[in-house]
Amino acid sequence: MEKARPQWGNPLQFVFACISYAVGLGNVWRFPYLCQMYGGGSFLVPYIIMLIVEGMPLLYLELAVGQRMRQGSIGAWRTISPYLSGVGVASVVVSFFLSMYYNVINAWGFWYLFHSFQDPLPWSVCPLNSNHTGYDEECEKASSTQYFWYRKTLNISPSIQENGGVQWEPALCLTLAWLMVYLCILRGTESTGKVVYFTASMPYCVLIIYLVRGLTLHGATNGLMYMFTPKMEQLANPKAWINAATQIFFSLGLGFGSLIAFASYNEPSNNCQKHAIIVSIINSSTSIFASIVTFSIYGFKATFNYENCLNKVILLLTNSFDLEDGSLTASNLEEVKDYLASTYPNKYSEVFPHIRNCSLESELNTAVQGTGLAFIVYTEAIKNMEVSQLWSVLYFFMLLMLGIGSMLGNTAAILTPLTDSKVISSYLPKEAISGQDTLLRHEWVEKCKTITLGDRLEHITSQGSEVAGNYWFDIFNDYAATLSLLLIVLVETIAVCYVYGLKRFESDLRAMTGRTLSWYWKVMWAFVSPLLIIGLFIFYLSDYILAGTMQYQAWDATQGQLVTKDYPPHALAVIGLLVASSTMCIPLVALGTFIRNRLKRGGSAPVA
Repeated sequence: MEKARPQWGNPLQFVFACISYAVGLGNVWRFPYLCQMYGGGSFLVPYIIMLIVEGMPLLYLELAVGQRMRQGSIGAWRTISPYLSGVGVASVVVSFFLSMYYNVINAWGFWYLFHSFQDPLPWSVCPLNSNHTGYDEECEKASSTQYFWYRKTLNISPSIQENGGVQWEPALCLTLAWLMVYLCILRGTESTGKVVYFTASMPYCVLIIYLVRGLTLHGATNGLMYMFTPKMEQLANPKAWINAATQIFFSLGLGFGSLIAFASYNEPSNNCQKHAIIVSIINSSTSIFASIVTFSIYGFKATFNYENCLNKVILLLTNSFDLEDGSLTASNLEEVKDYLASTYPNKYSEVFPHIRNCSLESELNTAVQGTGLAFIVYTEAIKNMEVSQLWSVLYFFMLLMLGIGSMLGNTAAILTPLTDSKVISSYLPKEAISGQDTLLRHEWVEKCKTITLGDRLEHITSQGSEVAGNYWFDIFNDYAATLSLLLIVLVETIAVCYVYGLKRFESDLRAMTGRTLSWYWKVMWAFVSPLLIIGLFIFYLSDYILAGTMQYQAWDATQGQLVTKDYPPHALAVIGLLVASSTMCIPLVALGTFIRNRLKRGGSAPVA
């Protein structure tokens, strides 16, 4: 007898699994950046519209497909049509690539978490130079937080073409990250269903604590005013709408096969429509909530840097012109500077090159996303808080929970098709499949570390030798799951509406749940969402083409800042391979199925 399919313990486990997967690092380090770039509060207008016309419908579509077909991504699309098996294969390939570099972020999280117990925090001060006569020159030109990230954590090389050997400390962090993932997926839904309660709820507890702390910080209101002050002219900027659609698309985790895998373990009568709406709203609400927390911290950091800059200028002028202590303040600084410039022009011209231009607006305008926001901006704010070790531990523990929650979805997208395979599951128990999958990916990371590890993590590389792993990490992050996912989800919507048939799928849903599909979902699936995905696909293609030579940000230790460089030919080849290896699965599997069917027909044809 065929073994019964595992199921979630209750519908709440399924909802928590979807929330834990969808609510990830992008909510914390991508959405606040988009708000900062595209009009603050006004960015919420295109974001909410895209949630309604794109996010909810596509999420519901994937959940409905998984629940109806009761298989992983490969089996689900094969059931719809044998020619569409490649859609599931492409999803597995993209999920494999994603998990390769995503767990590196978790390893960085462990790295910073372990260092958070030091007093003082290792990124709070610059180290002394080799002669112990002053601070390290690279650190002085950059900042202590940038130095710890680029030199101590990544030990980054000047370009992608320079590399080094292996070091054990970050390797242990990466091994620990994979061990955590394996323990969470050890027994499939049985163990994952319990873990997601913690990985889904814990980040909210930390965010609430950070919100209370952030709102009490000096300068927090500056950040919140900056966020919520709408710039209505940005509504006419097409890039604001495109980025809103892109953020919704990728933050929900569409196209990876994870949502289909999670839904396949549901009871057939489960109300997946309600759950799609709940998960979409919670995901977007979390982005807004995380932005409030981020901008309160951001306002504190900007105000601290601005006031610190003013104090340095005041001290410089007071000492240079022998002014009375306290006579020069932030309120009369500009007035005194004009007076000194007109009264002592020669002396002022000597001092002028050392006077920094302090501006709160420019501090707030500094747009940072991704690892820069998580490991530089936040750490810079944390180091200036009281009891900084506590806030650091809480923050990086939250990042770990977000990262591990997303990794559970990524691994489900890969493991579910494997355990669905009768050939594999008949010989191996699910614990062995999970273990071999985790081991395979960990070994693949180790052997291809120059591609997936980010520097000192790839500074798993030898002591003192600079490495380029972070540049390869950025390549995977930027190109492994952009065009591929758009193509996958486009084919998914076309397959359901025009291959399987929307009326037939509607009938299946009614038979499962007893509910009639409303006109809204049908219009979104059949017309609006596909057209929107095609628009995004065209935008990305044209953006790559118009950009000319693809470039990346390289760390220049002599300047203490990032500089732009062109990707070398071998990096461009890897980018092309990343995109092609997943997207080509769809036509190649379809072609292979067609040829196999023709050969079967030819072999069974009667001989004349």
